[in-house]
Amino acid sequence: MWLPFMGLVIGVIIGLLTDIRIPPEYSNYLSIAILAALDTLFGGIRAQLQNIYDEKVFVSGFFFNIVLAASLAFLGVHLGVDLYLAAVFAFGVRLFQNIAVIRRILLTKWTTNGEK
Repeated sequence: MWLPFMGLVIGVIIGLLTDIRIPPEYSNYLSIAILAALDTLFGGIRAQLQNIYDEKVFVSGFFFNIVLAASLAFLGVHLGVDLYLAAVFAFGVRLFQNIAVIRRILLTKWTTNGEK
């Protein structure tokens, strides 16, 4: 469970310490990729709390989600349609569902530990 948190912390530190600028025309791709990565991260945390975590599923899902989301955004740009909004909606819904399940699991654990 520490691996996703460590990756997130390292990524944020690198991002804050470097002066990398993303061109505005790539902002849709980057925002979708970040949303897909966050969805996978919270899905991994949820799986760990439910004791069904599989590292292969996590890593493959991480890269597959990012590639799929960026591909949708790329296809949408070339078709002249804001297709990336479909990915934003899908990953956004999944992200909030995963956060809600994580919250319920943690509340249940804290409640049962408090009763003991």
